[in-house]
Amino acid sequence: MRTKSLLLSVLPMAAGLAAAADPAVIEDARADWQGGSWQVSVTLSHGDTGWDDYADGWRVETEDGAILGTRTLFHPHVNEQPFTRSLGGVEIAEGVERVVIRARTNTEGWDGDPFILTLPQR
Repeated sequence: MRTKSLLLSVLPMAAGLAAAADPAVIEDARADWQGGSWQVSVTLSHGDTGWDDYADGWRVETEDGAILGTRTLFHPHVNEQPFTRSLGGVEIAEGVERVVIRARTNTEGWDGDPFILTLPQR
């Protein structure tokens, strides 16, 4: 019986830890050539609860990790999920076919699964 009660007391703590890990999810992304640079649009979803826990940015990287541009999100989007924001003027070298998008939250940082975006032809 003691083992059972110990297990039951640990389960709620484990469930609480799993719930705390709430990375932003990149639902979709697209890039549009704007005659000299790219405009990247990213659709995110996250369980924003207010200023204490919200998706606060995303960035575009090369596949080897060089940061090409960062979009800061300055406020929570509690009632707007998922939501899309864009970043213009992203310089991506000719010949690059794919970029990586990473999302950030103010509680988890640059966590969660990256999104691989295949660029359309210019």
